[in-house]
Amino acid sequence: MDPELLADPFNGYGRLREQARAVRGTFVDGTPVWFVTRFDDVRTLLRDSRFVNRPIPMDGDAGNDPRERMMDILGIPGHLRPYLLESILDSDPPDHTRLRRLVLRAFTARRIQDLRPRVERIADDLLSGFPEHTRDGAVDLVEHYAYPLSIRVICELVGVPETDHDQWREWGSDLVNMRPERLGQSFPVMIQYIHDLIGRRRSSLTDDLLSGLIRAQDDDGGRLTDAEMVTMILTLVLAGHETSAHLIGNGTAALLAHPDQLALIKADPALLPRAVHELMRWCGSIHISRLRYATEDVELDDTCLRRGEAVLFVFVSANFDPRHYTDPNRLDVTRHPGGHAEDHVGFGHGIHYCLGATLARQEGEVALGKLFHRFPALALADDPETVEKRERMNLPGSWRLHRLPVTF
Repeated sequence: MDPELLADPFNGYGRLREQARAVRGTFVDGTPVWFVTRFDDVRTLLRDSRFVNRPIPMDGDAGNDPRERMMDILGIPGHLRPYLLESILDSDPPDHTRLRRLVLRAFTARRIQDLRPRVERIADDLLSGFPEHTRDGAVDLVEHYAYPLSIRVICELVGVPETDHDQWREWGSDLVNMRPERLGQSFPVMIQYIHDLIGRRRSSLTDDLLSGLIRAQDDDGGRLTDAEMVTMILTLVLAGHETSAHLIGNGTAALLAHPDQLALIKADPALLPRAVHELMRWCGSIHISRLRYATEDVELDDTCLRRGEAVLFVFVSANFDPRHYTDPNRLDVTRHPGGHAEDHVGFGHGIHYCLGATLARQEGEVALGKLFHRFPALALADDPETVEKRERMNLPGSWRLHRLPVTF
């Protein structure tokens, strides 16, 4: 929560990266943690089965879950906390393996590819609405393009009715922006909504992801509980629209601030897949992993990560590690060779690699491609430095714009 680190995580975590392979610090809720910051270590340890998501009791520990402190901070009622603490993001094998296999049956690459024409139509519709949303000669790209595109896409994929998309965006904002004064009331309503949605869909299955989960539950003899299904829908919708929205917002700001890189994309739109990878590396919105816990003592040079200690893998410092990248501070949309394995950790790595990475990349490609094709003269309404200072939300572990005024 250090103000300088929140304001400039790129250089802040970069300084930690150059101190040691693991640096001692504290999490948002005060939990002592080890920051692991270098690319090779982050990639390697994200695949290491000695690090798990569920807390491991330490010697002398009474067995209290340290994550409960965050639930207290957020004001989440006790009986609803399992919906946040027992998601697929927080589970370990074998439960994680079971849950991921079930959701992947309804979240296939083929389904995502088939969704592309719909993503393109949504983008076109939103861009057509720019003139009516113009204020003082500018339109807010976050409010009127990035967010509505991402929330519509994930809600349609999951099976949330169109009339409720805006409500989901509001709920997601309460949770992601950590608003305890609102979450105590909005979170119970969100959970009850999902229970009701599952009940309605069970009596009238369609081809959406929720129906796929219900079928998977029935086919597997109930191995996916109703509570797990609620948690899965909550996770997919919230994680699916927040990260994609800020990839679009951050990516647009980055390209407009680097006209040489934008010119490359305009000259060759086939660069877009590579450009999206570079934007995920250079200005992805998620900067740290969830807390992981060592199941045994792990040595990193002369540092010992002891059994039960919490570890944070820092994506932002790994993605700027000069040990791995040449000139890492430079935005270079040609950096990632086409057809090669993903060479960044913007979507994580290992068994918890982002379920929605394929969808996020597709949304980024479509959103940016359509935006700059439709409005080739698009420009920041303010200079890049002003945008960063005035519109950036300084939240722990993330990098996102509150607004992005642009002229078109």
